[in-house]
Amino acid sequence: WNSLKPGKFPNGLGGVAQDITDCGMRPGLWLAPFACDKHSQLYKQHPDWIIYAETGRPANSANCGKFFYGLDATNPHVREYVFGVVRRAVQDWGYKVLKIDFLYAACLEGNGKYDLGMSRAQSMTLALQTIRAAAGADVFLIGCGCPLGPGIGYADGMRISADTGPTWLPAFPLPYWDHGTLPSLRAMIRNSITRAPLGHRWWHNDPDCLLLGETTYLTNIEVASAASVIAMTCGMLLLSDDLTKVGIERMRIATKIFPMTGATAVVLDLHSTTDSGGLPSLLRLWCSDKFRPVEWNDIVAEKSDKHRQSTLLGRHASFSPDEPAKLPSDRQRNCVHVVDGLGTWTMLSVSNWTNKATTKHIPYRALIPHPEHGWHVGDPDDSSNLVCQDGLHVFKFWSGTYEWIPDPRQDLRHHDFTLQHHLLSHQTEIFHIKRVQPGLPEYIGSDLHFSCGYEVRYYEATRKSLVVHLRRDYNRVGHIYIFLPIPKVKEIGVRIGGKIGEYVPVGNTPSVHDTTKCIGRVIRVFVVVHGDGSEKDGEIEIKF
Repeated sequence: WNSLKPGKFPNGLGGVAQDITDCGMRPGLWLAPFACDKHSQLYKQHPDWIIYAETGRPANSANCGKFFYGLDATNPHVREYVFGVVRRAVQDWGYKVLKIDFLYAACLEGNGKYDLGMSRAQSMTLALQTIRAAAGADVFLIGCGCPLGPGIGYADGMRISADTGPTWLPAFPLPYWDHGTLPSLRAMIRNSITRAPLGHRWWHNDPDCLLLGETTYLTNIEVASAASVIAMTCGMLLLSDDLTKVGIERMRIATKIFPMTGATAVVLDLHSTTDSGGLPSLLRLWCSDKFRPVEWNDIVAEKSDKHRQSTLLGRHASFSPDEPAKLPSDRQRNCVHVVDGLGTWTMLSVSNWTNKATTKHIPYRALIPHPEHGWHVGDPDDSSNLVCQDGLHVFKFWSGTYEWIPDPRQDLRHHDFTLQHHLLSHQTEIFHIKRVQPGLPEYIGSDLHFSCGYEVRYYEATRKSLVVHLRRDYNRVGHIYIFLPIPKVKEIGVRIGGKIGEYVPVGNTPSVHDTTKCIGRVIRVFVVVHGDGSEKDGEIEIKF
């Protein structure tokens, strides 16, 4: 950023940062301080700063896009130079977020370096120490192209995946069969899933951008699958498209996973996937009202403590090898916190990463929600009531469909029970599985947010009515799905924002004892949240 093309950034990089700040955002800048272009003035002036291989030639950066040289982090003059580059971006220009790319360039393989006594790992650590010291504690650092181990404690966010790409497999002239590290959506998805356990423990996982533009070769199904993985693993949500040019359908995909929940899914088949490329396909979260909901927007906006969110997520993710293993209901890291009244349920994403349509068989143990009681000292023991006597609601988020299934634990002969679902190639579906509670209305889900609960800010249910207040931070258009414990839907009154609302029946909930009889109906209610601060915006009232 020292040498700009004529006419570019007439007010300088500091002027750009100020413009961004004036818009109420935090300015960020991309840097690659340890990568050196072979035609640069820096190389011409300081050829002795470069890492050399045994042959005396510059060490190979092995980048598939452009060959560049690596600056030797063991050289104190290099570290002084990098310190100045980062310090200028932060203090002189005012950038609060730095993405530091191609960090591996500081530890390229080669014996032609300043201090031969240092290992490559020590070189990488020196480079990161220099960057963090120059940036200061309050700057959000995103590492990229960084060996993971040395990055612990220095990076706030870390790219944990290969580059995403506009194609499912690496595009020509890259070899399509090398989809482990080369840019492609498949490579991004694979790394994002397998490295999900690192998120909120070592740093915030950066899965690379969610590509929404119509200029890619990705289908809407593939974009939705990428969004599902980012949402379920709770990586950072990064968008690089010009959003004014993104179509409505793909923009809706992005809004359905925003805001992020702070919860990281358990990868159920991490060590048992049958996919030939090693892609797990089962990710599970759970949602509960047993904990106080976390207002992430308030935390991020808290200027006096910019790292409060990271601290809170880290505490949820922490563990000690000297303590007994936590029960699933104690693992807040894997829990989406929702408002009182919504209850406890399972959220499960199921993907088909193969190149042809297939029917996925989901074992029932992946579906069963946690018990409603017995979580805290003094709570009644719910161990004798684990079976969901009246069956389970199953809501499929992306397709917006509902079905009822019996709890297979009611009959031990059904120990091999599986939920079957047909998925197209590269398609993902997110299932929400909730206990049927006859006699009370239930919030089944929505097509507003993938969690089917995080979008709700207030909930109250009685035997004759239901009140739902949706979050009104942003404009939303969609539907909510409600179970009503009535066999007929004739006498239902729906009001949205104080006005008469629209609904349609979309499903029946049969009796577990006689499936020809209905104990309730599921209706779909059309909702609009204007997000304009108007009275009763996002408020739904249903009487029956």
